Amino acid sequence: MGIKDQFQDKAQDLADRANRAKGSAGDRDETRERASRARDEARNRASQSPDQARDAARERRDRLGRDLDEV
Repeated sequence: MGIKDQFQDKAQDLADRANRAKGSAGDRDETRERASRARDEARNRASQSPDQARDAARERRDRLGRDLDEV
């Protein structure tokens, strides 16, 4: 393996790392968005009466069950 091949391999490795890093940044943004939605939902649940919270939880479980049945 010549020096030229070594440099090409290193350049490809660096390009691959850069692409993975860009992908990771997008994943972090998505994670932050999901966390923000979860916090908002938790605040909404905290302001509900126990009956409303129980009904909302049951609805979410039912919806999840239907979604899983479709898969």
